Amino acid sequence: MLTIKEVQHIAKLARLELTKKEEEKLVDELSSILGYVDKLQEVNTDGVEITSQVTGLINSVRKDVVEETSSEKVKDILTNAPEKEENLFKVKNVF
Repeated sequence: MLTIKEVQHIAKLARLELTKKEEEKLVDELSSILGYVDKLQEVNTDGVEITSQVTGLINSVRKDVVEETSSEKVKDILTNAPEKEENLFKVKNVF
């Protein structure tokens, strides 16, 4: 069973602001979820092949290639940007 302090710590890591009522509710809900995960740990998986994916595809992504873009196209793209600096989108800091 999780404690209020653990829920507060998880909320802080996730940058969530919770009310006392939400914290109390999450203690029960998250404890229930973790209880279910504990039950899954009891399942006998002997003889079950480990899989990380089921399609059989390997590296099915395209190559990351830098392509030259005309200054006219850059200007068109940046036209709708809320803020820009030189030829770049200007965004707020994440942290």
